[in-house]
Amino acid sequence: MTTFSNEQFETINDRKIIYNILIMNEKYLYIYNNLINYTRNKELYKSLDRKDTFSDRLTIFLLHFSFFLKNYKNEENKIVLQEIYDFNFRQLELSIREIGYGDQSINKKMKDYINIFHSMVSEIHFWENLSKTEKYNKFSIFLRDFGKIDHLLDYFEKFNVNLSKKTLNSFLKSVSNP
Repeated sequence: MTTFSNEQFETINDRKIIYNILIMNEKYLYIYNNLINYTRNKELYKSLDRKDTFSDRLTIFLLHFSFFLKNYKNEENKIVLQEIYDFNFRQLELSIREIGYGDQSINKKMKDYINIFHSMVSEIHFWENLSKTEKYNKFSIFLRDFGKIDHLLDYFEKFNVNLSKKTLNSFLKSVSNP
């Protein structure tokens, strides 16, 4: 039987923690990449009568993520969804840093994006119970300066239905296409 010193045991535990973090991040990276793939769908931008910008993509990403959380939010998924939330916003922060924003700008922008996101989650919470006009009005809050949003409304209707047919576990295991 092998005996370990406290130092060796701590090293083994540290390696297990690092391994678990890497594996967890890989799982969450699949979800992040799925949401990015949905956001990159060129069909979403065709009817908007505007150039595709980082800000627009971020708004569309946050809408996707809002519907994602709405569909999978329950007591059983609470911890995993919080980890996914944290991971996605860390990834967004890294993306904003890559664009070249400074620390002060990033903090302000991240606060704005998180507030917008929470507003989105709140507005779509009872999505299935809303009329098409109410849904349109809710989308108009976040897509004020977008041209034609009927196409987006139809898209997110279908996206919401598709999410309801999948399990959270299916998103944790692979990347899917829009």
